[in-house]
Amino acid sequence: MLKLSLAALMAASLLFSGCKDSPGTAPAKAASTPVSVAAIAAEAKGFTAGQAMSSRTVYVFFDAQCPHCGALWEAAKPLRSQAKFVWIPVGLLNPASTTQGATLLAAKDPVAAMDEHEASLRAQRGGITAAGDIDAQKASVTQNTELMTRFGFASVPAIVATHAQTGALVTQEGAMPTAALAALLGLQPPAAGS
Repeated sequence: MLKLSLAALMAASLLFSGCKDSPGTAPAKAASTPVSVAAIAAEAKGFTAGQAMSSRTVYVFFDAQCPHCGALWEAAKPLRSQAKFVWIPVGLLNPASTTQGATLLAAKDPVAAMDEHEASLRAQRGGITAAGDIDAQKASVTQNTELMTRFGFASVPAIVATHAQTGALVTQEGAMPTAALAALLGLQPPAAGS
């Protein structure tokens, strides 16, 4: 019984967890720019998973080395039929964050590359191997990181969207399970067993 309670407590602590800057990186500053879907659409460089033509867009700032970002990647999969998720790589945790984020941006099929990357991380193999000639994408990851910092986000994943039912701006730092993500975004929760 104690083991079950400890497992439940650990699962609950991971529910809304996220990764923060690693020691030695600049601390997140207070927001100098209000969070704006329009600014993200204009300035960020990411890749789309889900319904490309959907009027519902969910922006996710993520670090390729963040396990909580990987958990959110999996949690968002059942919701892709209802929204377009734009995954925006940032470099917060270590040097591999930037190179792997840039490699994902440069991939011919970023969604498949992200699935491969996450499978490699789960198997403790370090993630996707950095591609050559990704300097332009590295610059994009750096710009994405600066934009996220201007908004005042201190951890990843950081979600920004417009609520599907109310139209209100919603933001969330940290991963969450599929049902909680659907509620945050105003989407229909997936059917049981989906």
